[in-house]
Amino acid sequence: MKLTDLKTTEERLALLNETAKKFADRAREHDENNTFPFENFEDLRKINYPALAVPAEYGGVGISLYEMLKSQETIAQYDGSTALSIGWHMGLTKSVGESKAWKEETYQAFAKDVLEKGSLINNAATEPATGSPTRGGRPETVAKETEDGWVITGRKTFTTLAPILDYIGVSASIDGTDKVGSFLVKRELDGVSVEETWDSIAMRATGSHDLVLENVKLEKDALLHELTPGNKDAQGWLLHIPATYLGIAKAAQREAINFATTYSPNSIKGTISEIPSVKQRIGEMELRIFESSNILYSVARKWDESDKETRQTMKAELGAAKLSVVNKALETVDIAMRIVGARSLSAKSPLQRYYRDIRAGLHNPPMDDMTIQLLANESIKNVTSD
Repeated sequence: MKLTDLKTTEERLALLNETAKKFADRAREHDENNTFPFENFEDLRKINYPALAVPAEYGGVGISLYEMLKSQETIAQYDGSTALSIGWHMGLTKSVGESKAWKEETYQAFAKDVLEKGSLINNAATEPATGSPTRGGRPETVAKETEDGWVITGRKTFTTLAPILDYIGVSASIDGTDKVGSFLVKRELDGVSVEETWDSIAMRATGSHDLVLENVKLEKDALLHELTPGNKDAQGWLLHIPATYLGIAKAAQREAINFATTYSPNSIKGTISEIPSVKQRIGEMELRIFESSNILYSVARKWDESDKETRQTMKAELGAAKLSVVNKALETVDIAMRIVGARSLSAKSPLQRYYRDIRAGLHNPPMDDMTIQLLANESIKNVTSD
C-alpha cells in the first residue's frame, strides 16, 4: 500500500505511523554510530511519502500544511533525525510547487523524479563565514556566467540529507555583480561532493555534512531566481521544524509515563505515578504538549485557509509558533528526565537522545532573538496605530 493511493488524511497518517515504528529501534544505533539511516528513507520511498508534498496538478497529492505537520510529528515520535531531514524535502517541494517560484518546466521535471524515483531535495545556504542565511550574510560561494551556462564553486555547511540528496538548491553570489542567485544543482554532476564533517551531538543521524562544489558546470536555466539575503516572504513550510520537536517531546512524555506507571520501588505501594509530585510533573508535561499542539496547528490551519496576501502578514505568528513549540519541547523533555531520574542519563535511555536532539531546535530558523524583535515591532505598531 502507498500513501498516494489513500484518500484521507487519517488513512495516510495511520500507514505512515505503522511504517515509522521501525525507525525507533534504529534510532539508537545511528545516534551512537553517527551513521545515516538510509533504510528509513527507503521505507518512506516505498510508501511514496516524498510525493505527498507535490501539488496535485503535477501528479502528487498536494497535502495541506496541516497534514504535512501531522506527518512530520508522527515520524519524529520514532526518530527525530529522520523527521527533521525529510521535512526539508517535504516543505521545499510543497512551497516551490505552490508558489511557482521556479520555471514551469524545471519544476515539472523535478516533480516527475520525485513521483517516479522518490528523489529528494534540500537547500544548501549556510557557510562558515556567513552563519545562518536568515541573518543576511552574502554567500562566498560564487557562480560565474559563461557562454553555455554557469560555473559554481564554494562550500556549504549543515547540508542536511547530504548523503542521499538528488537535488540541491544552492545560494551563490553572481560574479561581477551585487546579486545573489539560487541555483539548482544535481548531485550527479562532476565537481559535486560531500565531505563528512557532521560531528554534532544533536540530530546526529541527519547527515548534515559539508557540500563541496568545485567548478561545477550548470546549464543556463539552473538559475532559479535571484535572492535578497535576510529578506524572505513568510514561509509556512518551515513549521515542519517545530512539528518535529513536538513529536520528540511526545516521545519523551510517553517514555516518562511508561516508566512512572511501571516503576515500583520497595519503599512505596503501587507505582511512582501515584506520588503527587510525580503526577504534578506528568500534568505539567501534558499542559506543554497541549499548548504547543494548539499554537502549531491553529497557525497551520490559518495558513491553509488564507490567501497569498494574508499569508505575508503571518511572519510573526509563524515565528512565535516555532519559538513557543521548541522551548516548550525543551521543558517537556526536562520534566520527563526529572520523572525518570538518573536513569534518564543512561546511554540506553532514549531520553538523553531526545534531550540532545531538542537542543538543536534552538539553532533552526527563525532564531529566537529575531522572532522576539519581530513580535516587539508588531506589538508597537498595533498599539501606536490604535
